[in-house]
Amino acid sequence: MIIFAGLIFICMDELTAGTWVEHDRYGEGVVCKSSLTSYEIIFERGGKMSFSKTNILRDMRIIEKAEDTSTEPKLTLAEVENVMEMILHRYGGVQENVEIAERWKGGTLILKPGNDSQSKEIPVETFFHKIVMLRDRLRVLEQNINSHKILNDREKVELQQYISRVYGSLTTFNVLFKDKDDYFVGTGKKDE
Repeated sequence: MIIFAGLIFICMDELTAGTWVEHDRYGEGVVCKSSLTSYEIIFERGGKMSFSKTNILRDMRIIEKAEDTSTEPKLTLAEVENVMEMILHRYGGVQENVEIAERWKGGTLILKPGNDSQSKEIPVETFFHKIVMLRDRLRVLEQNINSHKILNDREKVELQQYISRVYGSLTTFNVLFKDKDDYFVGTGKKDE
């Protein structure tokens, strides 16, 4: 069972009360209770014991699985993971794994002033990381605008157009990205 945002999800691979299992050390037992992280099992040798759900099938084998008679909605663990990933992505909780183009790895960005003062050297990977963070924060800003409760549709569109122009200003940095799918895209077409 997984509880997320007040909703209860029961995973399809969950053992239900009444399932018979066998453990090498404790013999046969029956699942009597399931909590968020563990199962309580009563064994013929050893009595009532608690086992973590993370390693339950490593410790024992299922003899007979009880039929689940609950009316709770059922989702597979993969479905729950997909939903959580979507929610975290939507609200900026997950940063995509964006790769830098091979030719820039180990490179240095040199900022050379027009006068005789000292140059500044920055590893390209550090600069690239900042560009990716900027892009991620712009995406979160877009999502916040789209879901804003006070802005009307016209105001949302105006702000979205402004953000698209910002993306267009950043297309110069597309040369740093390994995959074209990660490129900045402005109001025009994708940089090649």
